[in-house]
Amino acid sequence: MADLNIANVYLPTAFFLILVFLYKYVLYPAFISPLSAIPTAHWSCSVSPAWILWARFKQRENRTLYAAHRQHGPIVRIGPNELCVNSVEAVKTIYQGGFDKHQWYSLFDNYGVPCVFSSLHSKPHSLRKRMVSHVYSKSYINSSPALAAQASAIINERLLPLLASSEKDQGGAVDVHSLFCATAMDFISAYCFGLARCAEFIQRKPYREHWLALYTTRKGWGFFAQELPRLSRALRRAGIYLTPSWVDAANRELEAWCKARADATVRSLEAEGPSSSSSLNTADDPVVVRALLAGIEREQESSGAASPLYPTAIRRRELSVASEILDHVLAGQETTGVALTYLAYHLSRRPGLQRELRDELLTLRPNMKLGGEDGAAAAAAHPDSRRLDGLPLLHAVIMETVRRHAPAGGPEPRVAPACRIGPYEVPAGVRVSASAFNLHRNEVAFPEPETWDHTRWLQQADLADDGGGGGGGGEKMTDVNRHFWGFSSGGRMCLGSNFAMHDMKLVIAAIYSNYTSHIIDDGGIEETDAYTSRPKGNSLWLRFERIA
Repeated sequence: MADLNIANVYLPTAFFLILVFLYKYVLYPAFISPLSAIPTAHWSCSVSPAWILWARFKQRENRTLYAAHRQHGPIVRIGPNELCVNSVEAVKTIYQGGFDKHQWYSLFDNYGVPCVFSSLHSKPHSLRKRMVSHVYSKSYINSSPALAAQASAIINERLLPLLASSEKDQGGAVDVHSLFCATAMDFISAYCFGLARCAEFIQRKPYREHWLALYTTRKGWGFFAQELPRLSRALRRAGIYLTPSWVDAANRELEAWCKARADATVRSLEAEGPSSSSSLNTADDPVVVRALLAGIEREQESSGAASPLYPTAIRRRELSVASEILDHVLAGQETTGVALTYLAYHLSRRPGLQRELRDELLTLRPNMKLGGEDGAAAAAAHPDSRRLDGLPLLHAVIMETVRRHAPAGGPEPRVAPACRIGPYEVPAGVRVSASAFNLHRNEVAFPEPETWDHTRWLQQADLADDGGGGGGGGEKMTDVNRHFWGFSSGGRMCLGSNFAMHDMKLVIAAIYSNYTSHIIDDGGIEETDAYTSRPKGNSLWLRFERIA
């Protein structure tokens, strides 16, 4: 009788709980939720995130989502509480609408402290961004004496001498993927710390290769911490580690490398005193760290303990500076290095385009042609940055490379408020994202999108196609530019976009004003499918020949 009474009590309760579970996790998301009106990428997506999680785990998310959009349209449901979009209008709603970032970005809280990139909410983000955004503006970059001095030293004392020595000692053979990542790191680390404390990766090849191996380890093991953070933490407490210990060790070494330079730079600036300007116009000026310290001081004076940044940037100033700088150098070296690698690859396949580009580069006054017979014997002049920026062919080949091989092409997740995206009502808390990989393959804006075609970006070519007098060329250019998303958009777009474009133009101008390049080994040039891509083989071997 007692057993029967227990059954009478617990069976209805169990049945009720099963009904609640079915309603919450099956019936509501599949049939009642506003998201149920949106096409699903897979039959399971309305009730389970397993489909998209598996694609991410197997590192094929970009192409998987591209196929889903081609089949189901510009707005697709890829999980019970997740959407992926692929239209300019939806991108404008999400990224210019100020949606908060998703918890996915918390992986980039270096040293446990947020930076501009990882700040989830708009207010802390805007305060952090305000501290450094001015030194990454195009006007500041074009007129910065410190950056000009740093660039001249890196190009003339490191990059061009290395190409000259490779021509003599190695038959011109250079792994440009490694070299361009090194060049990008030297540029960004010099801008952050000053030239005296920069990475010197162009010259220090053995350590550079070690450092890049650490970085490859770091970025290859982010899945569990980003996509399954609660499960990862729970298992870690139980002594089960989804991420291997050697990945943590690689992260610690990278963080220690950056923090040592950041701390030394902070101490140096403090020793100068607030009124000192002894290094403002030299290559050793740590432009970014100086701006961060000044911004933190302003925030402390204006808001003090009431500031949203008080627990981090004000109370943990050194860690906040190091966190910000680590994000800049990690992102800066990889994305710029990858873009330069693919640009050199496409130029090396097109000798005629190299000649056209060189002719354009030599119109600069001053140009970057070396005066002596030996590449190490004469310095390339630093061109006027505004004139360099205005060269149409140089701009076109870079833009097409970033379009076709977007270094940061993966989805950029945001958290939606209650809103309308396209024709659909979206409840608050839904994860939504777009990606450069998908937007850059819009066949209306970019016919034959898998083809690298720099003429897409030449207004004159479009006008000629239109007969020379109509508005079709302008409309084509507008559509091309609207669908370009290589640096994201809105208030959270890439902070370093102007810096990256400036560096790429300088490096390409310096090389192709003086050298031609030819492919020796392009095995593994295919891109990885990840948030940030790279050549699968992690290398591209080119031969450089000095132009007489």
